This record gives sequence, C-alpha cells and structure tokens, in this order.
Amino acid sequence: MTITLYGIKNCDTVKKARKWLEQQGIDYRFVDHRTDGLEPAELDLWLTALGWEALVNTRGTTYRALPEADKAALGPDTAAALLLAHPAMIKRPLLNLDGELHLGFKPELYSRLFNR
Repeated sequence: MTITLYGIKNCDTVKKARKWLEQQGIDYRFVDHRTDGLEPAELDLWLTALGWEALVNTRGTTYRALPEADKAALGPDTAAALLLAHPAMIKRPLLNLDGELHLGFKPELYSRLFNR
C-alpha cells in the first residue's frame, strides 16, 4: 500500500491528519507543497481526477489575497497555473491512497479508508 499525504506542514488540518496516521501506526510519505514543490504533471492528474472546483480552496487567505481579476478568471483553463504559482490554494490535506485521491480530513473517513 502506497500512502502519500500532501499539504503544508503548518496547516492545522494537515497536522490533525498526520497525527491520526501516526497514532494508527500507518506509514506514509508527507509532501509539503511549499518546501518540496509541486509537480505540474501530478497537479494535472489531480485536476483531472477531482476537478478544479474541488481542488481550489476558495476559503483560505491565499485565495482571498488574490487580485479580483485572478479570481474572476479562475476556471478549468487557468487553475493549474494559479495553483502552481500559489500551492497554498490547494485544499488540504490531499491523501493519495494507492492512486485513489481524497481531499480533507475527517477521522471517520480515514477510519473507513484504513479499516480502523
């Protein structure tokens, strides 16, 4: 089983997900968008699988700080470039469990996913 958790290490929700995985004794790899970078090909896969509307965090401070023109232009053709420029706008955490993607953290979801 391959488990990768993507996010930003200082995000409270990411911290909760990491703590849950560690308490359950689940081995995983953590990738921090800010420090480790973001692969364009991987982002394209996420956009294809989840859709830009699901992947873009419009409630965060990074999105709110964008110029109104960037917000208005946000769509399927512009999301990848905007997320590469501002990886903190990706909803988090993003869990890749053997190629199956899950956004956000809820203990009950993780319990189901890992049969715990």
